[in-house]
Amino acid sequence: MQRRTKGVLIIGALFSTVLGLSVTGSGAEQAYKLKMPLGLQEEAAYIPPDNPLAADKINLGKQLYFDKRLSADGTVACVTCHAPDKGFSDGRPTSTGIKGQVGGRNAPVTINRIFSQEQFWDGRSPSLEDQALGPVQNPIEMGHTLQGMVATLDKLQGYREQFKKVFGTGVTKEGVAQAIASFERTLLCGNTAFDKFKAGNQNALTKSAQRGLTLFSGKANCVACHTGFNFTDEGYHNLGVGMDKPDPDLGRNKVTKKESDKGAFKTPTLRNIAASAPYLHDGSAKTLEDVIALYDKGGIKNPNLSNEIRPLKLTAQEKGDLTALLKSLSCPDLKVADPALPK
Repeated sequence: MQRRTKGVLIIGALFSTVLGLSVTGSGAEQAYKLKMPLGLQEEAAYIPPDNPLAADKINLGKQLYFDKRLSADGTVACVTCHAPDKGFSDGRPTSTGIKGQVGGRNAPVTINRIFSQEQFWDGRSPSLEDQALGPVQNPIEMGHTLQGMVATLDKLQGYREQFKKVFGTGVTKEGVAQAIASFERTLLCGNTAFDKFKAGNQNALTKSAQRGLTLFSGKANCVACHTGFNFTDEGYHNLGVGMDKPDPDLGRNKVTKKESDKGAFKTPTLRNIAASAPYLHDGSAKTLEDVIALYDKGGIKNPNLSNEIRPLKLTAQEKGDLTALLKSLSCPDLKVADPALPK
């Protein structure tokens, strides 16, 4: 399991109405102590010491997240593939970038990234800051250069003024990365029906979901990988998905070059999972029921199938109960409105 370093939980005024924050300053010096939604653990949060959260930085990051001008042709933004109304994914099996180009992987969700350091399905980025610049340079996604992206933003007075205020510099790629990462760390999913049940409200979960919870940690053994309050071990596992193709995506192996990592992909959080279909790294599972069916049959056989994956022999009712539990992890409070963008 990945180690996490406790960070400083300071966040800006922009999200006070959504996330329950309290004022400790004013103007550019404003800072807020983040109140974690029910079910999340403050001590597990990671914020790098060189990029503390602050109101103006988060506001800037939100604008950049929604701004298509980060792409070479002005058609793709971070929000294009990680949209609030699609569970911070994009509703496609695999994402589409500039010029209609289609990528090879499903868009991972951007919620609860404050609890994770390694990013992407294969963990190739060691931080959210590093991840933020990856799509900009990817020829299929945003198709830009970092130099070109900075030059585009630097032409806009609104961005020049904000970078000066937040970082004391002109527009830089480092500032873009830090601002977007700061905004993404505020996208928190908690206070779900499951969390209310765990906090003592016995009526928060349906009887079906309660049976699903028993299965989750028992017969189905989902907790082998989807563990802890964020329902992920932050590890990498081979389910066999796509490994029967002529040229399979080798996942984590592309980063580590280890034979044992072939076909292994990062365990995603299950929070808000009902909102982000389709599923798996290649988007091949259209529904939660399809995902459960894959696990029920023991994945897809291949030399590197993870030891945790085995046939479950679930009944139809048990499959339905697991689905009910997953739906109870839906996040009711996380709402993000489109920002006004600089001109």
